[in-house]
Amino acid sequence: MFENYDRLRPFIVESNVQTGAIIVCPGGAYGGLAEYEGEPIALWLNSLGITAFVLEYRVSPHKYPAPLLDAQRAIRTVRHNAEKWNISSDRVGILGFSAGGHLASMAATHFDLGIQDHEDSVERTSCRPDVLIACYPVISFGEYRNNASMNNLLGTDPEDRLLKHLSSELQVTSQTPPAFLWHTAGDQAVPVENSLLFAQALSKNKVPFDLHIYESGPHGMGLATDDAHVGAWTASCLEWLKKRDFIGSKI
Repeated sequence: MFENYDRLRPFIVESNVQTGAIIVCPGGAYGGLAEYEGEPIALWLNSLGITAFVLEYRVSPHKYPAPLLDAQRAIRTVRHNAEKWNISSDRVGILGFSAGGHLASMAATHFDLGIQDHEDSVERTSCRPDVLIACYPVISFGEYRNNASMNNLLGTDPEDRLLKHLSSELQVTSQTPPAFLWHTAGDQAVPVENSLLFAQALSKNKVPFDLHIYESGPHGMGLATDDAHVGAWTASCLEWLKKRDFIGSKI
């Protein structure tokens, strides 16, 4: 628990209207947190008029479910404090890169609408994100898994049951929130099939999504400011967020 927000770094937008909010989960194979996928992303979201929170979730030697509990608590905390931070409580999203994308996808597929008999009022708040943004995400612990992420999260000999439970493409339902995904076909660390499998599951369950696959580019590009082609993901994401009513005042 982090009542003092010690794991949640706020980047609040000053606005005379309620804003959307997005929690940012940096990558790092569940072994660390990549700084360039944290604050720079929050500042980019601020530039769109979205309040952001960088989640410093627990990584190895901590194991599952610690990171997921951190993500769920972050969503609850932001939504619970919506009035304090001038946020629309029904516009709270989550964004993640690589292993952080896996964490974000877990939050989007493993959630509750609040534990109503809990003594903590924050825990009585829904932890379902309203949107998911997954950037070159780890999704599956099957054929296309990233071994470092799997081992750091689950140990070196995880049960098959747990591998399936945390393969997000197998956990999508019609209640999974709308998603924006991007990946490069040339990613050698996290195969592009991770995003393709998740998009296929979203399509099967009739969940709205945007999927952007770029021909080339290495893993871990972040904002991709040095690649005009891949870097276009931010403009595409902006237009998608507009469609999802995350930009500006809520009508």
